[in-house]
Amino acid sequence: MTSVLWLRRDLRRHDHPALLAAAAAGPVAPLVVIDPRLWAGAGPVRRAWYAASVRAAAGAYGGRLSVRLGDPRVVVPAFASGVGAGSVHVSRESTPAGSRRDAAVAALLTAAGVRWVETGTPYAVGPGLVTKADGTAYQVFTPFRRAWAAHGWPAPAGDPERLELVDGGAQGAAAALDADAGRAAEAALDAALAEPGLPHLPEAGEGAALTRWRAFLDGGLAAYGTDRDRADLDATSGLSPYLKVGAIHPRTLLADLAERREAVPGEGESLERFVTELAWREFYADVLWRHPGSAWRDLKPALAGLRYDAPEDGIAAWQAGETGYPIVDAGMRQLRATGWMHNRVRMITASFLTKDLHVWWPVGARFFLDHLIDGDLASNSHGWQWVAGTGTDASPYVRVFNPVTQGRRFDPRGDYVRRWVPELRHVGGAAVHEPWEVPDGYAAGYPARLVDHAAERAEALRRFAAARSRLPAPPAPPAPPAPPADSR
Repeated sequence: MTSVLWLRRDLRRHDHPALLAAAAAGPVAPLVVIDPRLWAGAGPVRRAWYAASVRAAAGAYGGRLSVRLGDPRVVVPAFASGVGAGSVHVSRESTPAGSRRDAAVAALLTAAGVRWVETGTPYAVGPGLVTKADGTAYQVFTPFRRAWAAHGWPAPAGDPERLELVDGGAQGAAAALDADAGRAAEAALDAALAEPGLPHLPEAGEGAALTRWRAFLDGGLAAYGTDRDRADLDATSGLSPYLKVGAIHPRTLLADLAERREAVPGEGESLERFVTELAWREFYADVLWRHPGSAWRDLKPALAGLRYDAPEDGIAAWQAGETGYPIVDAGMRQLRATGWMHNRVRMITASFLTKDLHVWWPVGARFFLDHLIDGDLASNSHGWQWVAGTGTDASPYVRVFNPVTQGRRFDPRGDYVRRWVPELRHVGGAAVHEPWEVPDGYAAGYPARLVDHAAERAEALRRFAAARSRLPAPPAPPAPPAPPADSR
């Protein structure tokens, strides 16, 4: 009997346990559903990247991938009925909205006599599976990392011995509605890719992901341990956008790294550093699964009394990359121009918003999620909380990144700043990080510093001390941005 393979964050053909399970039951009708509510809640950059990834997946599935626009609670049962499916196969979802959606769809399918089958997740180790000996969750990354590695993960899934892909499409009276949903989906993908002002996107799809991965293994991995924090170097893997949509699975990466560890022992430090970065992604997914409210609220309540400033004060300058601090501005301009920002610079820009401008972290997290092609709810929100001091980190709010020190350390020649801040291209070397100290630093119209970092750092620490000492409650923090519909 035909099975439906409902693709979400697993837009690939290989190392795909859900596809393997579906193919074992008979012909497979692959399906992507564009939920209008989620689609509207995503920024143009993420819509475009998802659209490009869906189009690439359609090619990988030989043109047999059906794409529909509509509420999954309506579309999936109708599609399953139309193809005469006995089961719907998915990779298990763990985000708050994804879990609620799947529970609703599964109930409707079960009532209609269609089996709901979850096989695998977007992670090497599914959220909730790594626990302490007493069954409780890890609250801090380092012990989680050790337990995660000790837990282990399965080998990459093989390809189906036999795979018969079939076109979807409803029959009878439902055929017209199904065709309309298909045309609407194609129009949504076309519109996303034609959005004005989009940055140049990388090539999408599983093939592009694997090509990039192999190039990194052969060329970038050896120096990853020492160079990954250098904003001026192309020293990261660039795989985060592909991991976001599931064009490549972390299990594939970990299997290749295990082989590499044996073949090239001299790369041990860099290899372990890369594995640790994968573990961070899995840790944050685990935290979000256990604490769904932490997507847009402080994970730890200790700083509930912290005083924040209105988001309007300085937020526009931060978003535009016009704060007067070159490393901050370079990062924000890179984000708007490319849909991506170096991870070290993400921390610097987040610290500036939360500690120098005293803005509550969800304001910045929402902006990042709108503009990042690799915008992942768990990693984004908990990365921001790591910087803001309200999340899992053992060294909380008192960490305040100095943008000048960070710039000189991670862009030592100033090349990254000059690439993204053309007003400072006349300033040579590391002096570019302090244009106020250069006689002609402002000659090309670069803005003066929005705030004095030393003064704002002291103010941030004063606010932290007040919140921790339980002084009289300060004014309530500003309302957070509306939680996005898209919480995938």
